[in-house]
Amino acid sequence: MKKIIFYKVSFIILLMLSFGCSEDYLQEEPPHIMAGESLYNSYNGFESGLNGLYALMRVGRANDDHLQLVLSGVDNMCTNYDTEKFFSDWGELNSPTEGDFEDIFAWCYEIINAANTIINRAENENIDWTGGTSSPEGNKNRVLAEARALRAWAYRFLTYCWGDVPLNLEESLGSSINTDWQRTPVEKVRQQIISDLLFAQQHISSDGSYQGRITKGAVQHYLAEMYLVRNMPDSAEYWADQVIDNPEYELVTERYGVLESEPGVVFMDMFQEGNQNRLEGNTEALWVIQFEANVIGGGESKIRRYHGCRYDLINIDGVTPLEITFDRGGRNKSYFAPTKFAIDLYEDQDDRGSNFAIRKFFILKDEVENAPLPGDDLPPGYSYGDTIWNDWSEDLTADNNKVANWPWSRKADGTDPNDVRSDYNFNDQVYLRLADTYLLKAEAQLKQGLPEQAATTINIVRERSNATPVTGADVDLDFILDERSRELFLEEERRFTLLRTHKWLERVAAYNKYGGEKIAPRDTLFPIPQVVIDANLTTPMEQNPGW
Repeated sequence: MKKIIFYKVSFIILLMLSFGCSEDYLQEEPPHIMAGESLYNSYNGFESGLNGLYALMRVGRANDDHLQLVLSGVDNMCTNYDTEKFFSDWGELNSPTEGDFEDIFAWCYEIINAANTIINRAENENIDWTGGTSSPEGNKNRVLAEARALRAWAYRFLTYCWGDVPLNLEESLGSSINTDWQRTPVEKVRQQIISDLLFAQQHISSDGSYQGRITKGAVQHYLAEMYLVRNMPDSAEYWADQVIDNPEYELVTERYGVLESEPGVVFMDMFQEGNQNRLEGNTEALWVIQFEANVIGGGESKIRRYHGCRYDLINIDGVTPLEITFDRGGRNKSYFAPTKFAIDLYEDQDDRGSNFAIRKFFILKDEVENAPLPGDDLPPGYSYGDTIWNDWSEDLTADNNKVANWPWSRKADGTDPNDVRSDYNFNDQVYLRLADTYLLKAEAQLKQGLPEQAATTINIVRERSNATPVTGADVDLDFILDERSRELFLEEERRFTLLRTHKWLERVAAYNKYGGEKIAPRDTLFPIPQVVIDANLTTPMEQNPGW
C-alpha cells in the first residue's frame, strides 16, 4: 500500500489555521493554541503542518468545481451536460456573485495563509529541528522550501484566474483584521512567485521529501513557466534544461509495471494504478497527487466520474448493452468532455489517440469476461466480441449533448473495484511530468527564433507515441498548443496555458462549439468575488474590467 502523508488530524489542524469568516477571505479566526504555539515548536510539528498544507492543495484535483475551472471552457474541453451551464452560457453566470469563484478564491488564500504560518513560525527561536535523516538546518530549509513552493503555486493559480490580487506574506491573525486590502500588480506577485521558487529548488530533492509532495523538478518546471510568462525565454529554457538534464528524470519509453504483459501502449502505462509514482517506476513523474480508498486521509477524486461518458446509456434498437465495469472505468456522469477538435488532433498511428488512451469503442463481453458482473446484453444482430463505437462525427453543442457515447481520456479511469458504481475514483493522479517540461522548452526555443531546435525537442516527445516527426517549418505557437493537447489532455491546467500564451479567446472561440461563441474579452479574467470586495470596508477594491 502506498504511503499516505495526508492524515485527517493534519487536515483538522489546517482548518484551525485557515479562514473562518465568510465576510473576509483574506483573514482567519484566531488560531487554536494547539495549532499555533504547541504545534510549531518542533520538526515533527512542522511536518504535520506540511501534511495539512498538501491536503488542502489536493482539493484542486479532487473537487469538481476546481477541476472544471482549469480544465473546461477551453479549446480542447467543453461542457457536456444540460445542468453544467457555467462554461457554456458564460454571460450572467460568469459574475462576481458566482459561488464557485468565492470558494476557489478563498481556497487559494487558505493555502497561502497556511503556508505563511509555517514560513513565519519557522523563524521563531527555540524550535527543535532535529529528526528525520537531515541536519537541523537542512530540516528547516526543506520545510521552508516546501511551504514557499506551495505558496508560489497558489499565487500562480490566483494570477492566472484573477490577474492583480492582494499579495500577503505574513500569517493572518484574528488580532490584526485588515479591511483595506489592495490588489498587487500581477508582475510584482509573479516576482514573489519566482523568489519563492528559486529558494525552494535549492532545498527540495529530486524525489521530494515524501511520495505525493512536490519535487525539485516540479519547482524548476514552474520557474521555466514563470519566465515564459515574463517573456524571458532564455531563462525559461535554462530552467527547463535543469529538469531535462537531471538524470533522475527520464521519459518513459518502454512498457512497464502492472499491465506490462497485457495489450497496451507505452504512453499509457504511467497512468495505470500501481504505476503512477516514481517508486513504482514512473521516471517521468514530477508531481503525483495521492489518493487511496478506505484509508483515513486517503481522499477521493471525481475527475473520472465528471469526465467520462455514460456508456451504460448507449441504446441500440431498444437495448442498453454495456455493463458498468471496473475495466471500463466505473460509473460516469459526463459533465465535461473533449471537444471534437481535441479528438481529431491525432494521426491514426499516434498512440495517444488510440483506444488505450481515449475511449473510442467497447467490446461486448460475456459473463466470464465481465465477472463477477453479468455479461453485456446483446442488441439484435450482435455477438460477444463485437465492437460498439462512440460517435464524435459532429461537434458537441448545446443542441447536441452526447453524454452516452462520446469519447473520453482514459488517464483518470479507475474506481473502487468493490463498488464500480461509486461516485469517486481513488487512483493517484499524475499532475506534472517531464513531457510537459520538454514542451515548455520547445516554446522557449520558438520564442528565441529557433524553430528547428524547437522541432527537435518536440520530436523527443512525439517519438514515444509513434507520431510523425516534425520540422521547424511545422512549428509555431499554435502547433505547440496542439501538441500540448495531444500529450497533456486532462493533465495540464489548459486555461492557464492558453491565458499565458494569449490564445484563450481566439482558440476557445474557434474550437469550442459548446459556449465558445458566447465568450467576450472580459472572460479572460474572472471577476473578483463580490464578497471579497464587500469585505474591504476601508478602501474600495477595484473590480476586473467588464464587471
